[in-house]
Amino acid sequence: MPEIRKIIHIDMDAFYASVEQRDNPGLRGRPVIVGGDPGSRGVVAACSYEARKFGVHSAMPSYRAYRLCPQAVFLPPRFDVYRQVSMQIMEIFHGYTDLVEPLSLDEAFLDVTANKKAIATATEAARRLREEIRKKTGLTASAGVSYNKFLAKAASDFRKPDGLTVVTPETAQAFIDDLPIGKFFGVGKVTERRMRSYGITCGAELRKRTLDELTRLFGKAGAFFHSIAHGIDDRPVTPVRIRKSLGKEITLDEDIDDIPQMTALLAELAGSVGALLGRKGLMGRTVTLKLRYDDFQSITRSITTGRALDTAQEILDIAVLLLRETEAGARKVRLLGITVSNFDHEDGSPAKPRQLLLPFFGERDVRKGP
Repeated sequence: MPEIRKIIHIDMDAFYASVEQRDNPGLRGRPVIVGGDPGSRGVVAACSYEARKFGVHSAMPSYRAYRLCPQAVFLPPRFDVYRQVSMQIMEIFHGYTDLVEPLSLDEAFLDVTANKKAIATATEAARRLREEIRKKTGLTASAGVSYNKFLAKAASDFRKPDGLTVVTPETAQAFIDDLPIGKFFGVGKVTERRMRSYGITCGAELRKRTLDELTRLFGKAGAFFHSIAHGIDDRPVTPVRIRKSLGKEITLDEDIDDIPQMTALLAELAGSVGALLGRKGLMGRTVTLKLRYDDFQSITRSITTGRALDTAQEILDIAVLLLRETEAGARKVRLLGITVSNFDHEDGSPAKPRQLLLPFFGERDVRKGP
């Protein structure tokens, strides 16, 4: 019988905003919004739990966040500071295991089945991890503990903030059955709406559907949904990833046709992608712009340059040029994305695989155009 794995998912609580509240005690207990200024047509990168009570959330236009919570403190992101804190967190993770799979700046999977500290249970390892993070960074983290990645990630969101949730093999099916369908890995807003239109609102209803039925409704993803509905997820914790592209995209709450507003959003995206490239020491020759119109048609436009680039301004300049090659403005847009690929190192040599430090944006934020 195969050994039951011990998987932990650590997710920092309101990370950007919590760092700001830590560094400025006067902000503690107050709604804090990190991102673009409300007057600049930017977007919310992160917000504190105090702001979330007013309905503010990430990727929301800053002007709308201001309408919901005018008393909030709006702050520009300090990516250098967030990177430094993420490196502290990464060092803590590697003190327990080398099987660390970063998903974003503020979250990661850890496989502690065989760990460096000889801790017998994943629950105790998670407790120590959270305590060490608190002592060394002054920040809180939520943790989910289970025998696979799907359950560990779902569990980490169960008692936020500053929570610890354990899902054992004995309790897994009940946990899954009660889980709202929007909390399932791989179920975004569009898929959630489709699921609900078929009467699938929770794990129990998903589990009632056959493999053939789910495959017919959702294609290849249907087989994955069928597996996780039964508590099956064999994906390993993978510490090394070979990336062929890095990118970021934003799905808007409201469709827009205003070119200056799109340009401001592209500037936010270019800044994020440029920071991520710098973090990883990568330079790319191909910039791809992705748009999704209000009728859900997705298109991409790409340019390959004669030299590698990595700065936000270079990326933005190309993205704006590509925007002119679309119907944006004449048609409303609901999603914008920028991806950089065709990587070189600064010396022009091909990029080599390397272990990731916690990046700004995770695999879930990287999309390839059709």
